[in-house]
Amino acid sequence: MQLRALFLDKTDNPFLQLFRYAFVGGVAAVFDFGTLYIFDEFGKVDHLVATAIAFLVGVTVNYFVSKKFVFTQKKASPVAEFIEYAIIGVIGLGLTELIVYLCTDLLGFYVMLSKVVATVLVFFWNFLARRFILYRKQANQ
Repeated sequence: MQLRALFLDKTDNPFLQLFRYAFVGGVAAVFDFGTLYIFDEFGKVDHLVATAIAFLVGVTVNYFVSKKFVFTQKKASPVAEFIEYAIIGVIGLGLTELIVYLCTDLLGFYVMLSKVVATVLVFFWNFLARRFILYRKQANQ
């Protein structure tokens, strides 16, 4: 498979979209984890507040990069689309906060390790919700 087809050509293939979403997620994770580390380690912000701020940075990066490479379907209103994307993200944030709390405060994990656990689990929620709820017409074409 050519790199262009792997990353750039429009597709509704769920496996190719999942691959691209994982790649985009990696880019967003750099921003997410970087923000968390800076706020938690240097800013001394509470780890749950830092997690929320970092998640919001990550979801914003994820939205813009996903629109370019994963879910390229145009919605009628970009503002409404971002709001729907953000609602799915807020649910993901709730899951992330819960997992970070459980792992860090109850199990004693280092916050960055807790974030890794949360990221892996919430990744699947985000992809499936965005593909089958937000961009369902593209998925069914």
